[in-house]
Amino acid sequence: MKKLDYPLLLLDNSNMNTLFNEGEYKCTNMTFEEAREIIGMYDKDELVLCFKHPDTYDIIFNYLGIPNKDYEYRKIRSMWVNQDGILFKQYVTPSETQPVIHVDGVEAKKIQNIYVYCVHITRIK
Repeated sequence: MKKLDYPLLLLDNSNMNTLFNEGEYKCTNMTFEEAREIIGMYDKDELVLCFKHPDTYDIIFNYLGIPNKDYEYRKIRSMWVNQDGILFKQYVTPSETQPVIHVDGVEAKKIQNIYVYCVHITRIK
């Protein structure tokens, strides 16, 4: 099969509940560098963006340095057997320190830490 038959899916937390309802998957943690390398091997039309959350978008394309090529968005409910995806998994923890800063004359308080890691996903059955 050609790569175009099974585009690489870019996923986040919003996809996990519906995506894993059916089938068997192999999940492997990966570094940000590995994610950038894999995404770089695909042409723009061989990738599908499967989330719309602006915070995820900002983290992936601005903080992690993933090339932003204005990928097509599709709502994905399940993966095909042998299809691959990269999941940008976020988790939030309460801040152990809660410093208060002043911005434009208003107090702002840090309340959370946001962490992101990458997981390579392949549907195997």
